[in-house]
Amino acid sequence: MRADRLVATLLLMQARGRVTAGELAEELEVSVATARRDLEALSSAGVPVYPQPGRGGGWQLVGGARTDLSGLSAREAQALFLLAGPAAAAAPEVKSALRKLMGALPGTFRADAEAAADAVVVDQVGWGGRPKDRPPTVELLRDAVIARRRVRLTYTGRDRLVDPWGLVDKDDVWYLVAGTEQGRRTFRVDRIAAAVVTEEPAERPTDLELAKVWEEVVEEVEKRRSPLTADVVLAKRHLDVMRDRFGRHCELVAELPDDRVRVRVAAPAPIMIAQELAGWGALVDVEGPASVRAELARLGAELVARYAR
Repeated sequence: MRADRLVATLLLMQARGRVTAGELAEELEVSVATARRDLEALSSAGVPVYPQPGRGGGWQLVGGARTDLSGLSAREAQALFLLAGPAAAAAPEVKSALRKLMGALPGTFRADAEAAADAVVVDQVGWGGRPKDRPPTVELLRDAVIARRRVRLTYTGRDRLVDPWGLVDKDDVWYLVAGTEQGRRTFRVDRIAAAVVTEEPAERPTDLELAKVWEEVVEEVEKRRSPLTADVVLAKRHLDVMRDRFGRHCELVAELPDDRVRVRVAAPAPIMIAQELAGWGALVDVEGPASVRAELARLGAELVARYAR
């Protein structure tokens, strides 16, 4: 995973003072090209890493090897933790690396780095909407999360004062998870008409883990979105395509003979499942429920009546 390699790279540079891409590749068991890309990624993110050409050259931290990483500014430390933070929830080794790096940071901006590490969660499974361009508001809200400042939002025509807890990148659609007077709320960032960071300190539960909170949000939304399920049999080679169409609403139920599988798909209504499956034709066998089969038959009859000639 790239995030833990970035942290490991920085720790290795801190210990040795200077490394070549070849040495880094050997140490981390990656290709030289991968090691070079990681070094360039650190530099692009604002971490003070630079190459030194010529014999005896390599890559090193500005100011040389420092046991307290004091070559990093507060913004640079935030950049590093924002690179690694989203991966930490899924990878214990990344958490371990972050803890080691956290201990090496100067106390003056350790709190900001900790906040940055938990500022963003990445959820790669979409909710069916088309990917959006990254809203410019994301950076403003991210800074508010790290600085622990309240934000005044204009959302769906209403002004709201919220305590920003974190941001979620859900398949290129961004969400803000925040505390409000009515409790936890989730705001889709591209629907925020205006956002102003105030000087008021934001309240945030001391034991809050953004990844776990987002899991709760997703579970609540999925229950509302997909109350109806249907069992579908198809060739195993088509399973990835079916999962792509239904996302987390496609569950593998069983593997069958002749390289077939049974999956369970879900949607709010029979017509919505039927519309997704109609284009598959004879490639799928919908075992039930009867309501979905009836919608498929109706759609098929409409198509025959219009196009049979």
